[in-house]
Amino acid sequence: MEVLEAIRQRREVTQFLDARVEPAVLRAVVEAGYRAPTGNHLISRELIVIQDRGILTRLTQTTPYMPWLAGAAAGIVVTGRPDVSKYWVQDGSIACAFMWLAAVEQGLGMAFGAVYHAQDAEESARREGYAREVLHLPDDRRVLAILGVGRPAAWPEGKPPHAKEQVIFLNRFGQSWQE
Repeated sequence: MEVLEAIRQRREVTQFLDARVEPAVLRAVVEAGYRAPTGNHLISRELIVIQDRGILTRLTQTTPYMPWLAGAAAGIVVTGRPDVSKYWVQDGSIACAFMWLAAVEQGLGMAFGAVYHAQDAEESARREGYAREVLHLPDDRRVLAILGVGRPAAWPEGKPPHAKEQVIFLNRFGQSWQE
């Protein structure tokens, strides 16, 4: 599958089949996150693969918006190291995107559970603190997101993209970019 085709097919899948994901397939998805670039090539993000059903179920309580995690075949927790790089959020986000596209390529569905909350420090501390406790994370790690991955029970319909003229400009803001 071509990268642009994976981008076009990507959907957030929150309903998974009760089906195992083959280890080699899951490794391919995680490999994409591992190989994602980071600012200054620093190890500013880490990936924790969760296959233990009990841990997945506990992690559903990280936010009120992640009940889908209990049905996923696996979870991938993306942590950040602000002590290593000021770009930890960007680095972890790129890793998430790479893994999502790799999941699509492998015929898997993925859901994104935001843990870090840039606009609400108190909520972010609560969410991250809960995940930190469940995962025994050191205090210097931040929790960016938890991804759920598995065989999709259904492939959601795509949402129409926003009009390109509202998003893409040429040379300066507001100047239309003609294809």
